Amino acid sequence: MKPIACFPEDAARRIVCILTDLDDTLTTDGQLSAACYAALEKLHGAGLAVVPVTGRPAGWCDMIARFWPVAGVIGENGAFYFRHDPVARKMIRKFVATEAERADNRRKLAALGERILAEVPGAAISADQLYREADLAIDFCEDVAPLPHAAIDKIVSLFEDAGGVAKVSSIHVNGWFGSYDKLSMTRIFLRDRLCLDLDDARDRILFCGDSPNDAPMFGFFPYACGVANVMDFADDMSANPAFIASKRGGEGFIEIADRILSARASVPAPAQET
Repeated sequence: MKPIACFPEDAARRIVCILTDLDDTLTTDGQLSAACYAALEKLHGAGLAVVPVTGRPAGWCDMIARFWPVAGVIGENGAFYFRHDPVARKMIRKFVATEAERADNRRKLAALGERILAEVPGAAISADQLYREADLAIDFCEDVAPLPHAAIDKIVSLFEDAGGVAKVSSIHVNGWFGSYDKLSMTRIFLRDRLCLDLDDARDRILFCGDSPNDAPMFGFFPYACGVANVMDFADDMSANPAFIASKRGGEGFIEIADRILSARASVPAPAQET
């Protein structure tokens, strides 16, 4: 991983879209600072499509898509995207699974959640579970005392033993039934809403994240960036970002945003004819 100061200026000028995780990437100690929100506004104002790609629930994502300076939001680790059309005054929602499939999966996940709580002392159903459409989030450090790595591994195993998919974020283990992830829904969103082919545009897209569930994105995008706390998971990452900020959380994201914005602002003026 190279320092964010090494991010090539020519590459920064070609970036058209910023994909970013939310928890511990935009936030610091669970809070979204005014300075980090201002960085999102600056990126949006510079004409970049900003798209949070998060494990957080549909209820949160509806608000983010509606009120934040973003082009849309991908939520529940790729279960859906939401995009608000202010002209039509309409929220566009696209899910991988049908409503009936999601309802059936929620019943199976509720039973699985009871088993996880019984077998992993100290784990809890996340406080935001009520607002989820497609997955089950098990809290291992947000509102509970931090669990050891062995407990987190046990939670992942229980999801996988039930035929589900499990991803570890900085605060939750998210589990679901279905073959999707952050990257697969990013592909759909970019095609549907930004008219971008993911494979053709990968070197014009920056992803920013911090934890193991971001690894598919780190591995795919040549200009993926991590905030400094990605190093907390160095032993658990299947792929690392190409660049890393010196600061943690939202302050690290501001570093990354400033690098992109400053490079774009320093485009040489065209030579004057003599």
